[in-house]
Amino acid sequence: MHTVRSPFGPRRLALSTALGVALLGGPALAGADLPGDGVTVVPLKSSIAEETFQTVLVMKALEELGYEVEPIKELEPAAEHVALANGDGTFMAHHWDPLHIDFYESAGGDETLYREGVYSRGALQGYLIDAKTAEAYGITNIAQLKDPEIAALFDTDGDGKADLSGCNPGWGCEQVIEHHMDAYGLRDTVTHNQGSYSAIMADTITRFEQGDPVLYYTWTPYWISGVLVPGEDVTWLEVPFSSLPGARADVDTALPDGSNYGFQPNTQHILANRAWAEANPAAARLFAIMQVSSNDISAQNLMMREGEDSAADIERHADLWIAGHRETWDAWLAEARGAATQ
Repeated sequence: MHTVRSPFGPRRLALSTALGVALLGGPALAGADLPGDGVTVVPLKSSIAEETFQTVLVMKALEELGYEVEPIKELEPAAEHVALANGDGTFMAHHWDPLHIDFYESAGGDETLYREGVYSRGALQGYLIDAKTAEAYGITNIAQLKDPEIAALFDTDGDGKADLSGCNPGWGCEQVIEHHMDAYGLRDTVTHNQGSYSAIMADTITRFEQGDPVLYYTWTPYWISGVLVPGEDVTWLEVPFSSLPGARADVDTALPDGSNYGFQPNTQHILANRAWAEANPAAARLFAIMQVSSNDISAQNLMMREGEDSAADIERHADLWIAGHRETWDAWLAEARGAATQ
């Protein structure tokens, strides 16, 4: 069982403690060579608000290198990949590999897109139900929802079918879920509810708090697993066998411990327009070496969940993170500057 516990408490303390450092540190190497001077950057992000933090970190690093960074342009992942390939955007900081592989290849792959290094590791996805219902009915596998009586436990609208809180169109995860609906024979007993993920999950959490059964898709790092904690409040459901759409049709999704949640573990990358990256070696090197842990992303996401979700809040969270990692941050900038002179 892969338990994702909330790092909110200790991480929030660490971020807050770093404020004193932030007040003393200031921008590194003021007046140093600025390889991005005069070059404009157009950052892209999806409609997921919680992706803002990791995007802002990259924006701030680019600004310290002298780049003129425009406000974030919001597109969904499929469109983001095309925009990057066409030069209508510069970078996105949440390219999931392999979840977005079809988007990547359709947009031209390595010929048009630049993807070096790993920005964040340890991303999991899958289906979960409340632990109370799982234990009471012995539910461990999504295929058990082919049984109309089991599926009806998760019916929220009275049609007799399980209601799965699912994935927004255009994110990529919805393609896997829709594929699973057919591959595992769930189409007649499960409804894949799509729309605004945050609104759907807010309703899901409310139903859980009222003691009702819940069935939902989510991913880590994300704040959901800090509120509904796997292994305590909820449990992951396995799949009967590996089955993915498109180029990943033959991929085994089993984890090293043998559990299989139906999705491959993912890494997140900073993805950029290749021509722009090749013309800006400082930024390209920065994209390749920057890293932020999934725990830090989850911690910041939980702070947003607790109400610190304004643009100013997220800006402050990024500044605190930088202050707490200033030595590493400065090393990234120095290496990026060095790449510009090679």
